[in-house]
Amino acid sequence: MAPPDEKKEELRKSQRHRTLKGASLVLPGSGSTFSCTLRNLSDGGAMVELPSTLGIPYEVILETADAQIRRRVRIAWRTETRMGLAFID
Repeated sequence: MAPPDEKKEELRKSQRHRTLKGASLVLPGSGSTFSCTLRNLSDGGAMVELPSTLGIPYEVILETADAQIRRRVRIAWRTETRMGLAFID
C-alpha cells in the first residue's frame, strides 16, 4: 500500500505532530523487534520510518525507546521504508 497522496483531502480525524524518536515495532508473541524512527504522531496513529518494511505483519506493537508509548497498531499503509500505523483500542 502507498501513503495517501498529499494533494488528496486530509482524512485524519486528529492533527499529527512531527517528532523524531527512536522506537521499535514488536511482534506480538515472539518478542522479535524491528528498530524504527517515529516521524509523526496523532491521537489516532503514527508514521514510522525504517530500513525496510518487508516482513512486518499487519498488526504489531509500537514502543518508543523512552517507553512513553506502547500501543498495539495495525498497518494502514506502507512503502519500502515508511509505514502509517493506526492505533488499536
